Amino acid sequence: MTIAITREVSDRFASAISAAVPESPIDVARARSQHLAYRAALESLGARVIVVDADDACPDCVFVEDTAVFAAGLAVVTRPGAVSRRAEVEPIARALSSLGISIARMHAPATLDGGDCLRVGRTIYVGRSARTNAAGIAALAGAFESRGVRVVAVTMPPRILHLKCVCSPLGDDRILLARGSIDPSTFAGVSIVWAPADETYAANAVFVGGGVIVAEGFPRTREALEGAGLRTIAVPCGEVRKADGSLTCQSIILPA
Repeated sequence: MTIAITREVSDRFASAISAAVPESPIDVARARSQHLAYRAALESLGARVIVVDADDACPDCVFVEDTAVFAAGLAVVTRPGAVSRRAEVEPIARALSSLGISIARMHAPATLDGGDCLRVGRTIYVGRSARTNAAGIAALAGAFESRGVRVVAVTMPPRILHLKCVCSPLGDDRILLARGSIDPSTFAGVSIVWAPADETYAANAVFVGGGVIVAEGFPRTREALEGAGLRTIAVPCGEVRKADGSLTCQSIILPA
């Protein structure tokens, strides 16, 4: 069974990092309601959802994806690019260890956010961003090399926070990619389902068990996914979006 590690929304989520002040403040109660809908969608696609308690000293802790990268039975615990987020790592490392998963750790000067990492089969594409540096990419490659997992660095478009802001995996052989974002030749040999350029936010989606969790309000992306033979479930994510978050940010997916 696929396992999805998630984390509760902090009481201080309204203080989460964001590139711009949102038009309306983050509503923590609504964020929690939306997070429950997200977890329900994961369960409806067959995932076992593990929920780690929030830490109110870490307003961004719901964005658990950034704390670890999983492939080939190994979880690399990251060193997030935002200094204020580094305390988020240890509770997730403990949750992964409790599942019997092997752990590797990243150390200075490496920085890497899991949101910059897109795994397709035995390749992990990693965006070099403001949060992920060359040392972080090299550390990830070194950790996975002996397990036959290839790490490929990706040049990021300007003003994009994470690689998965514009693309996300759809299983082991295809991805969802926003038009006009990254040159598709970057993903040679990978099948692409296209999200329209004016629905770029929806290019971040969560694939579990042959279905896809998508953001509400992006009908053309949903049509493209369903046209590719995928079941879709739309969930609200307006509050996490105010904190520069989206769907993959809220879980670490451990495939069966």
